[in-house]
Amino acid sequence: MLITQTFDLDQPVDQVWNFFDDIPLVAACIPGADLTNQVGDDEYQGDVTISAGPVKLEFTGAVKVQSRDDARKAIVLDAAGADKKGRGTANALLTVSLQPLGGSTRVNMSMDLAISGAAAQYGRGLVQDVTAVLIDQTAGSMKLRMTAIAEGRDPMAVGGPKAASGLAIGFTAFLRAARRVFARFFLPYQPAPSR
Repeated sequence: MLITQTFDLDQPVDQVWNFFDDIPLVAACIPGADLTNQVGDDEYQGDVTISAGPVKLEFTGAVKVQSRDDARKAIVLDAAGADKKGRGTANALLTVSLQPLGGSTRVNMSMDLAISGAAAQYGRGLVQDVTAVLIDQTAGSMKLRMTAIAEGRDPMAVGGPKAASGLAIGFTAFLRAARRVFARFFLPYQPAPSR
């Protein structure tokens, strides 16, 4: 499934690009992610824990930089992990491209996510909703950390989502699902155009 997100940062594009060149710093913005080991050039190992209501998934795996284009300001990260209890796998291809907007920058993110096993049983809609919430939280954390860098503070000391858990994710995902159901049943019927 493909999930996209766009957000703007009040930083020049070169500063934002430098931020995305620091993979451990980018990973620190992802709720529940913890890069524990650099195993090669642009390749890291770590864990991701996601807990939303009764659903708790713990993955261990690796992420590597698949491609980096300094001229176009685009990076592709390839991540793969397995549930620690052997209940499934997750693979994600994260593409980030930067677009200069004068003194600020537009960040375009897309994640192509494939899940098998226990996580997949919760259905595409719930997985997509939870992932969208996590991407929103990641964007918020990136903004906080980039502001810290601009102010000369340590970006790793800035508070951000440390764990992907709690009622906020579950509740927000529930609201997204409820909106879809509401729209399906209560929006005016529009017949298909005749041929």
